[in-house]
Amino acid sequence: MFRKTILAFASLTALASCTTMPGVSPPSLDVIARQYLALQLAIGEKDPGYVDAYYGPPELAEQAAANDAQTTLPMLQARVVALEGTLRLVNPAPGTPDAARVRYLRAMLNSAKVRLRVLRGEDIPFQDEAEGLFGVRPELVDLSTLDAVLERIEAVVPGDAGDGPLYQRINAFQDRFIIPEDRLREVIDTAVAECRRRTLEHVDLPASESFVLSLVTDKPWGGFNYYQGNYRSVIEINTDLPTRLDRAVDVGCHEAYPGHHVYSTLIERDLTRGRGWIENSLLPLYSPRAIISEGSARYAKTMVFPGDEKMVFERDVLAPMAGIDTGELADYVALNALLGELQPAYYTIAAGYLDGDMSREETIDLSMRYRLLNRERAEQSLRFFDTYRSYVINYGMGEDLVAAHVEAAGADMDARWDRFTAILNSPTLPEDLR
Repeated sequence: MFRKTILAFASLTALASCTTMPGVSPPSLDVIARQYLALQLAIGEKDPGYVDAYYGPPELAEQAAANDAQTTLPMLQARVVALEGTLRLVNPAPGTPDAARVRYLRAMLNSAKVRLRVLRGEDIPFQDEAEGLFGVRPELVDLSTLDAVLERIEAVVPGDAGDGPLYQRINAFQDRFIIPEDRLREVIDTAVAECRRRTLEHVDLPASESFVLSLVTDKPWGGFNYYQGNYRSVIEINTDLPTRLDRAVDVGCHEAYPGHHVYSTLIERDLTRGRGWIENSLLPLYSPRAIISEGSARYAKTMVFPGDEKMVFERDVLAPMAGIDTGELADYVALNALLGELQPAYYTIAAGYLDGDMSREETIDLSMRYRLLNRERAEQSLRFFDTYRSYVINYGMGEDLVAAHVEAAGADMDARWDRFTAILNSPTLPEDLR
């Protein structure tokens, strides 16, 4: 077995070299796309969760599973290098559809190479890992620069220092807006339905698109969309922690309309089926597509509920349904907006923890101070760091990229929707939004 592994590795390394030799004609992009899918699926066999969604040729997934026992991480790394070499032989004219495919495949292979380095145990600094996987480099701030934001938050939070630490007072105030468990499903279903109604006013979706939503527990994330193909999704919402009022619309927009479900549906309709670009039938969790997917999903609520429309919907529809007093809702919304200014702390704390500069307890303490989480939510955040590492950058940084690109269209919402939809139904990379 060992000899076979060495021979296979040598063969793959030789392939990586010969594909760059002058005079060698590359296979078609459709053939390369199948090779790419086979490779990504093989990586997924070694890295559970790496393949976020796949609805391509089933025989490729079956082959990856069947060959897993004979496949090693070095062999997969060599296959990435070989396929990169093949792509270097493909030089379509700039601005053509083929050029877009090549650029996309190169970006995906580069991130796969970095993920394999992580899987092989290489110690990659947080910022380098994030940039290698997702195509953007997070800026790490000195946490003390956020003290001024904390002072502004302190000024609007009910109570005073005698009532406990700032995070404690904030969480006590936010917990006034917890949706009772026996009303949670109805509230979320209502929010999702409204997100869908508003999305359909701007985006044409296949008549057969649908999703199944479940409330689950014991997960490291708050919500997850498992896209199944054929315009269907399975959406799970984690209820380990009490669900606050604003979360209902966030879930509806982020996971479904016009977030992850719409993104994957449009990719399948317009790229995988419409153009026959089967490479898009697989979504790697660790890739530049992740920052586009998460960023557009985070910005989704701004698209369907511009201005104060989200607060009005929560006040007039969701809060009464949940039995929540709306007298302080405007203060709750204003506080949540202020808390968004602490987003840079997320990256700095994650980097400190993952790079080994902060202990577990220090990470929890800093999350309580600079992200104003209670201990329970800080511990859940740490669980996310442990599971997904630098993936944490995709939410805030992705939203910033999408927001800047969409809002550059001006105040006209139709123009903004045109830009937003174009992000969703094309092989968009982060550099396209800068």
